Amino acid sequence: MRRLIVNADDFGYTSGVNRAIVEAHSRGVVTSSTLMANGAAFADAVQLSKTVPELSVGCHVVLTDGEPVLDAGQLPSLTTASHFRDGMIAFAARAIAGGMDANQITAEATVQIRKIQSAGIAVSHFDTHKHTHLFPKILRPLLRAASDCGVRAVRNPFGPRLPLRSSHLLTRPSLWTRSVEVRILSAFAGKFREAVDRDGFATPDGTLGIVVTGALDETLFYAIASSIPDGTWEFVCHPGYNDADLQAGKTRLRESRETELRVLTLPAARAVLARQGIELISYRDLAPKLASR
Repeated sequence: MRRLIVNADDFGYTSGVNRAIVEAHSRGVVTSSTLMANGAAFADAVQLSKTVPELSVGCHVVLTDGEPVLDAGQLPSLTTASHFRDGMIAFAARAIAGGMDANQITAEATVQIRKIQSAGIAVSHFDTHKHTHLFPKILRPLLRAASDCGVRAVRNPFGPRLPLRSSHLLTRPSLWTRSVEVRILSAFAGKFREAVDRDGFATPDGTLGIVVTGALDETLFYAIASSIPDGTWEFVCHPGYNDADLQAGKTRLRESRETELRVLTLPAARAVLARQGIELISYRDLAPKLASR
């Protein structure tokens, strides 16, 4: 049996991203999303979420890029001035070395989750901006925060070993580079599984779509949909509108978000999943399904 969660990240980033996520759910294959508590369009996302009650909403915990929800002065190991201090290369180095205070990570993540819950949203799961929870020393304090908030499901940021054929990678050099980076980081997969199992969290068997972030098109979507292994998987996506707000943001994903929205709302996208016998579920469905094993 094969099940698939299609999760749209960055809910709350801009109003155009919010609108695209709702459209990708209402007219397409998106079943879940993760909301940025520190997003400039947070309030807009909360209001829109009320129009799509079947959309599962989690917390997209942000520890790099942008401003924290807590006062930055309370997070000296995570921030400089009023912003999170690191880009991803520096963040990774400090995460591996243990350069960030675990209690500060827990405190900031707790406030982010609580902000979403206080807005009337039942937080179904959590993941992290740029998948920072793949590092064990970041994951552990995040699991503690989520547990304290009653959230019991988390993205598994590690994918199957060969989600795409070599022919797809060879024709797109940027994907090959990304694939190598993801494979190197997969060294943390064992520790991830140990931690979530020990703490009783539900999580998919792995994640699809990380390698193709920023490059997803029909060809890659159909290739991934046609090679999903048995089990429960998550497909990560980033639909959006490339409007003035997005252009002003610090993100490399601009034109690609509109391409993803188009792909995710194609009738053929749902059809190819149906032909493969893949059941679309959301994170709301995940915890009871996995708990019953």
